[in-house]
Amino acid sequence: MRKPDPTRLLPLPPAAFHILVSLADRDRHGYSIMQEVADRSGGEVTLHAGTLYATLKKLLVDGLIRELDERPDDDSDDRRRRYYRLTTFGRDTAEAEARRLAELVRQARASGLLHGPRQ
Repeated sequence: MRKPDPTRLLPLPPAAFHILVSLADRDRHGYSIMQEVADRSGGEVTLHAGTLYATLKKLLVDGLIRELDERPDDDSDDRRRRYYRLTTFGRDTAEAEARRLAELVRQARASGLLHGPRQ
């Protein structure tokens, strides 16, 4: 069986990329993903519930994430929460998107459009 091409889904919608990045270091439930995205972006990006769950559904269909059957802590966890994990294909796709974005930033700098952080 041939390995799927991670570039076939690029460019990723911003919400999808933010969700994949939030799942890169650990499994999370929906509300935790929303909090992580807001924290990581310094509050610049807010995923609302409708966007979050529609995007999660698409990521599941595309095989970028999977829903977990097991729970981190059955005793203290809300049974209604659904936990998600990045798949290998999801990680490969997120890495490809990060490289694509880095190349765009490199081009912006090379053209003089972006000069680094403002002081």
